[in-house]
Amino acid sequence: MREFPRIRHLPPYVLGIINELKSEARRRGEDIIDFGLGNPDMPTPKHIVDKLIEAAQKESNHRYSLSRGIYKLRLAITDWYKRNHDVDLDPNSEAIATIGSKEGIAHLALAIAGPGDSVLVPTPTYPIHTYAFILANADVVHVPLSPNADFFAALLDAIKRSQPRPKAMVINFPHNPTTQVVDINFFEKVVDFADEHDLIVIHDFAYGDIVFDGYRAPSFLQVRGAKKVGIEFFSLSKSYNMPGWRVGFAVGNSEIIHVLARIKSYQDYGMFQPIQIAATVALNGSRDCVEKIRDTYQHRRNVLCESLNRIGWKVTPPQATMMVWAEIPDRFKKMGSLEFCKLLLEQAKVAVAPGIGFGDGGDHFVRFALVENEHRIRQAVRGIQEIF
Repeated sequence: MREFPRIRHLPPYVLGIINELKSEARRRGEDIIDFGLGNPDMPTPKHIVDKLIEAAQKESNHRYSLSRGIYKLRLAITDWYKRNHDVDLDPNSEAIATIGSKEGIAHLALAIAGPGDSVLVPTPTYPIHTYAFILANADVVHVPLSPNADFFAALLDAIKRSQPRPKAMVINFPHNPTTQVVDINFFEKVVDFADEHDLIVIHDFAYGDIVFDGYRAPSFLQVRGAKKVGIEFFSLSKSYNMPGWRVGFAVGNSEIIHVLARIKSYQDYGMFQPIQIAATVALNGSRDCVEKIRDTYQHRRNVLCESLNRIGWKVTPPQATMMVWAEIPDRFKKMGSLEFCKLLLEQAKVAVAPGIGFGDGGDHFVRFALVENEHRIRQAVRGIQEIF
């Protein structure tokens, strides 16, 4: 076997194990109800699709685009932030379009980190938050994230035991996978902490619109001084049901935006221009479609949580995200999350994501993505009840 250094540093992708087992079961003709991947199942709103079709018919839109995004899209991004979060941003220096937020985070890691650098990353967390920096040959220092723990005390402890001092920290609220939410005071502490310890803050705000029960997710950039220390990523995948379109963006500190743009200028020519034009229409348009999408997820959350609690699986309804982070019942906990997921798949015909796939602290949990309709949710819970 040949030696591929970056691949050698990557462990087996735990979340992919369940996906492969699910695919094998479906090839055998089994009906698997799939909550594993956070892949929105609803269609992109019609007015956005119509704009894509219209723009794609113009030959001038078929050429190479700009890796940082066309100006009208960057202006739509900054206008969107002003309307929704009262944050002032310069479309020329403080905003950049990315090919989904995942690509943006991965390229940013290459731009700011390398051998000898270390980065603070909560655990459990979405895998790209960790592996973007591992692929950049940087060291990752994991910080436990738990509702019962003091996150800032854990951050301080991580800094004290890290040499050299960490260069950046990644945060993600509303959080995937734990669904944890924060208020603006939390971000004020983040900004103060980053300023004191000379840290770059990278905030993944992908679920900022998917909020329930009157909760409103604050933007990290609403805090005075936030642009001095970091940037925020957002994605149209969840808010506008555009996962396959791969449209995201980053906003905030102009120096960090600039180095991300430098890396991207060598790596890509940006998104297909008709996609950028359609994304501009999405951001500039009515938020009625966002509200409808959010209401659908809230209804599914209610059905799933109520049904699981009814059969004795105690779960707490999340205030945000399109996920439910469910602690494994005590009698199954010793199996670990991967084996428990295999059990659900084999006997209940239900696919969920094992918590261990999101890092330390996740092995007593599984994650349900709310990407099945209420009929299928109830069907899934009936299958789980038979195991219980």
